Amino acid sequence: MVTLLLGDVPVDIDRDSARRAAAQELSDPKYRDARPSPLQEAAQWLGEQVEKLLNSVSSVVPGGAFGLLLLVVLLIVLGVVIRLRTGKVARASHADRVVFGGKRQSADDYRRSAAEAAAADRYGDAVRDRFRAVVRALEERALLDARSGRTADEAAAEAGVLLPNVADELRQGARLFDDVHYGGREGTEAAYRALTELDERCRRERPVAMAGS
Repeated sequence: MVTLLLGDVPVDIDRDSARRAAAQELSDPKYRDARPSPLQEAAQWLGEQVEKLLNSVSSVVPGGAFGLLLLVVLLIVLGVVIRLRTGKVARASHADRVVFGGKRQSADDYRRSAAEAAAADRYGDAVRDRFRAVVRALEERALLDARSGRTADEAAAEAGVLLPNVADELRQGARLFDDVHYGGREGTEAAYRALTELDERCRRERPVAMAGS
């Protein structure tokens, strides 16, 4: 390149002539094409900054490079856990927590099944069916519409609007149902008794919308 440049200009040139000749040569599109794009320059700069950061962190993290790698892995695991608890996976898991997974029975059928389970010390089944009895009885009274896909929390919230005197107990009952049916906790006699009392109170309560009739 230098040889070609020198061959195009006089041997004896002044400073201004040399500057013009160099500018003319460098204006050739091939030089512009050879330069990295702004995006490439930005990526290169970012890579250099990340490398500097990793070098500085590895010097203070116990274990050096291995400790840094462990730290990165822990951060990734933390991100995955947060994603599971707050992202689409968590929402999908919540959407699956329905009260009735199959064909509905009558409220009395659920009460009978719960009593039989409690008598056999199967309190997990007793808790599940007694809460289903609560929800099914509210559907039979037309206080809840008999729609599929309703979760225990949703049933408690909707019923609590019409039965405000037992709204707190409904929320607690929904939590007992979820803890046993979806949370893997053992059902207890105390939980079953609490749901039995909730069922009885709901049967005695009149909805606020009908209080004046």
